[in-house]
Amino acid sequence: MSTIGVVVLTHDRAADVLTTLAHMRAQVEPARLVVVDSASRDGTAEAVRARFPDLAVARLDVNAGAAGRNAGVARLDTTYVAFCDDDAWWAPGALARAATLLDAHPRLGLVCGRVLVGPEARVDPVSAEMESSPLPSTPTLPGRPILGFLCAASMVRRQAFLAVGGFEPRFFLGGEEELLAIDLAAAGWGLAYVPDVVVRHYPSPRLDGLRRGRLQLRNALWTAWLRRPARDAWRRSRSVLARTRSRRDQAAAVATALRGLPWVLRQRRVVPPHIEEALRRLEGYADRRRRRLGAVDSGVRSGVASGSSSRLAR
Repeated sequence: MSTIGVVVLTHDRAADVLTTLAHMRAQVEPARLVVVDSASRDGTAEAVRARFPDLAVARLDVNAGAAGRNAGVARLDTTYVAFCDDDAWWAPGALARAATLLDAHPRLGLVCGRVLVGPEARVDPVSAEMESSPLPSTPTLPGRPILGFLCAASMVRRQAFLAVGGFEPRFFLGGEEELLAIDLAAAGWGLAYVPDVVVRHYPSPRLDGLRRGRLQLRNALWTAWLRRPARDAWRRSRSVLARTRSRRDQAAAVATALRGLPWVLRQRRVVPPHIEEALRRLEGYADRRRRRLGAVDSGVRSGVASGSSSRLAR
């Protein structure tokens, strides 16, 4: 019988994570919860243990960013792992629905659900983009095919996640989903957006938007350099930088990306041609949509491309 685990990542948001855990504990589906406290300084771990003494808490000595989720996955032995941010929670029935889809489709590696934002339940713009994914449907997989995901709304096969290495620690936060999605697809796993899997998101006001934006930009460059053929990596890099409003952000992102170039070259592994073709299709669709809407973005969103903490999923 398949089992479900949930990794809740938090940092310095004690009140937020307690609300999230109250919602997750009210789920009827049996699921093992692991809270990863990424070196909080506000007593988060102690508050969680006091309110929910039976929950597993992994307290990290340093803030690992998105890669803190890897520690949570390592604490679980479940068939599937759902991810949850400290300002979001899965709607009743959503965990069971995602697990049922994974049970029914052996090639499916990850399910990403629809995110509804705030008390008015607005559809997250990235969810809307994924629902209109231009990738061709696959008869053997549910939902819309994607090459990225919103982490806080996703459930993954634990063994598939571990096999591709999980979240890259060097990325910290911002676009971490993009590289993992590409690696899952390159390993032969399908990724699907399924709108009847619902996650609620109440965005926390405690965000460092400037730093996260620069990290997101750097990570988009690194992802292109790590996985794309040279010509496409160059094209993608130019496209990302050209759509970035701030010259200062451009310079900061390029400088930090170049400092990691020796690591990038050691880790570089070009994706198979069919994955590259799908990435080009997504980027072409994003460019056409942007021109049609007259939109200007931060340079890293690519149509059905944006993620959870960073809003970067394909």
